[in-house]
Amino acid sequence: MGAHAKKKPGARPQPRTPGARNAGSAQRARKARAAAPSTEAASKAEIARQLRAQLAALTGGLAPDDYLKAWWEWYLKLATQPPRQAQLAHSAYEKTLDSLQFMTRAAGGAPLAPGHEELGFTDAAWNVWPFNAYARAYGNWASWWKQALTPAAAAADPDLSRVNFTGRLLLEAASPANFLYTNPELLERTAAESGQNLIRGLKNWLEDAQRVARGGRVGGTEHFEVGKDVAVTPGKVVFRNRLIELLQYAPQTPDVYAEPILITPAWIMKYYILDLSPRNSLVRYLVEQGHTVFMISWKNPDAADRELGLDDYLQLGFLDALAEVRRLIPRQRVHAVGYCIGGTLLAIAAAALAGAGDEPFASLTLLAAQTDFSEPGELSVFITPNQVAMLEAMMHKSGVLESERMGAAFALLRSRDLLWGPAVDQYVRGERPKLNDLMAWNADGTRMPWRMHSEYLERLYLRNELARGEFTVKGEPVRLSALGAPLFVVGTETDHVAPWRSVYKLRSLTRSPDYTFLLTSGGHNAGIVSGPVHPKRRHRLLTWSNAAETLTPDEWLKRAPQREGSWWPAWQRWLIEHSSARREPARSVDAGGGPSATLEDAPGSYVRQYTRRGHVAPCRNRPGPLDDCG
Repeated sequence: MGAHAKKKPGARPQPRTPGARNAGSAQRARKARAAAPSTEAASKAEIARQLRAQLAALTGGLAPDDYLKAWWEWYLKLATQPPRQAQLAHSAYEKTLDSLQFMTRAAGGAPLAPGHEELGFTDAAWNVWPFNAYARAYGNWASWWKQALTPAAAAADPDLSRVNFTGRLLLEAASPANFLYTNPELLERTAAESGQNLIRGLKNWLEDAQRVARGGRVGGTEHFEVGKDVAVTPGKVVFRNRLIELLQYAPQTPDVYAEPILITPAWIMKYYILDLSPRNSLVRYLVEQGHTVFMISWKNPDAADRELGLDDYLQLGFLDALAEVRRLIPRQRVHAVGYCIGGTLLAIAAAALAGAGDEPFASLTLLAAQTDFSEPGELSVFITPNQVAMLEAMMHKSGVLESERMGAAFALLRSRDLLWGPAVDQYVRGERPKLNDLMAWNADGTRMPWRMHSEYLERLYLRNELARGEFTVKGEPVRLSALGAPLFVVGTETDHVAPWRSVYKLRSLTRSPDYTFLLTSGGHNAGIVSGPVHPKRRHRLLTWSNAAETLTPDEWLKRAPQREGSWWPAWQRWLIEHSSARREPARSVDAGGGPSATLEDAPGSYVRQYTRRGHVAPCRNRPGPLDDCG
């Protein structure tokens, strides 16, 4: 048999030589070594993420190294400025001397006002010894600390703004108004009621502790039932997908404007801030003016929705809703309205469509919505690469950001009004607040998916991609300069979520030749929900007809005259000016026909998905395709 003889059937295979075995082992080893760095890097990244998540659980999502760095930088700057040190030392001496002199005068027994009314010491009970001495000393101490932190507060460096933020938190926590034995009002109340207020306060605290433990809703919100007391404007759910329900409201006039209105609310909270009680409903106001109104109602996501990203909110949210509106009311352009982050999404969608040559909008209205995040205001203290990484790790573990986390952040920004004041009222005075519709809505929070919120913070806040022209949709860059539709932009005077000067920046980013900016009194929520029934409202308004004309915020403020009253009628007049003169017979809610017109009555099911410590309450005795509507 030669070397090339065929193997006999059934012959056993020859064993591999040692050389062949060694060559195979070497090849596998090379592959293992090549894969090792990526595997090791992924493992280290996952360990780091888990450690960040554990730290975030301890700190409430705050990055302690950011605050330590900020305070260290403040200290180093102060340490290298002897004149500043001398100035602060002299100020401390003067304020200490003032406190001692005031204490001596007040000890005489005659009522003496402590001053510092801005800190809340206005009641006559604070004019009596020793409480006026407490208030005076605290006021002087607070004044000195503010003076010491003034360079940090005024600096553009966000690190220094965190010094001012934490310093203010400590000051507000230490106020004598927060403690029973240093607050004369609380002592008088306790004596007058023989301590019954403290018993009620303890009861309130136990009720709240039990509610938190079982994931219940805030007490008092049961008087504002969705679909019965709020969100009651008649309508239908005409479209639903995994992320939104689209509501179409029933007409309340015999004829309507040709162009429909599509509203995109923020998904951080429920949509019905724009449809509160009937006297306080922007939706009802628009319908009564003769508009056909559509509203996006966002799903309250859970862990199963963790992978939903900004692109999904764009496509499944706004673009799917817009397509359905255009199907139901064909051959008509749309008045698109976006509120808060919903306005940011609207700007992205409109710019992307315009860049593709599709301009379906009769007008665009942005309510308290930022498009340039370079100056996000007070929220900047929570938005750094370190803090976003910690928040991302915490969300990655659970799949969502719970509404309580977001609420806690906003409470810290207004700790005196949203944290310490309510705590004293409920647990020491024993008084529960009487909720109104806006307060009940504020307690009805939602979750946010891990991927979407991570992308939102990183791409918009940290990298400011939208204003820089670097934001992409389906691989294509989005340019706000492509926006050519008439624009109506609303800012609110005391907004700490979307400061009006930040909202104003859109003027320099768009080519729209028809641009109106309106500034209204109030804050992020109350300023928008500011109908004609609200007294003492005011606003300023100015329209540009030249795309090249720009004004700084301060120049605009000087030029725009102040007007008394709600901004809603001014907006309604603007909408009329940008609508067809011809009106049409009122459209029935199921004008488009087909199965989508018969889903269910407004407000739908998604708005009834309530937060229960990471899950939604099951539906009870409610027909429909969903089993988690609350």
